[in-house]
Amino acid sequence: MLLINLDYQTRVPIYEQIVREIERYVALGILKPKDQIPSIRELAGQLGVNPNTVKKAYDLLESKQVITTISTKGTFIRESISNVIEEKKNSLLEEITERFQELEKLGMTEEEIIRRIKKS
Repeated sequence: MLLINLDYQTRVPIYEQIVREIERYVALGILKPKDQIPSIRELAGQLGVNPNTVKKAYDLLESKQVITTISTKGTFIRESISNVIEEKKNSLLEEITERFQELEKLGMTEEEIIRRIKKS
């Protein structure tokens, strides 16, 4: 069972949240190459969302070459996913850089930001 937490309070569409969670699991090594993931209907049932929402997420994951669907066998994590891990790292670094810049605009020094991050 794939545990995906959805946040209905955010403006991020549900299908994007599904994509992010699956990419995160791949990047963390929780989902490995050749691992089978739930079918569209199965995941939609688990999450309580419309199957079209999950299909949209899976289509996006296929276009990003994270997953592949084999007719009559299921949907699997692709064998070569190093690009996914690298993209996730770059995405996280961009987010961190933006937050870092916001904190500096609020008057925090670089040293203070780093110290507080290490502390938490």
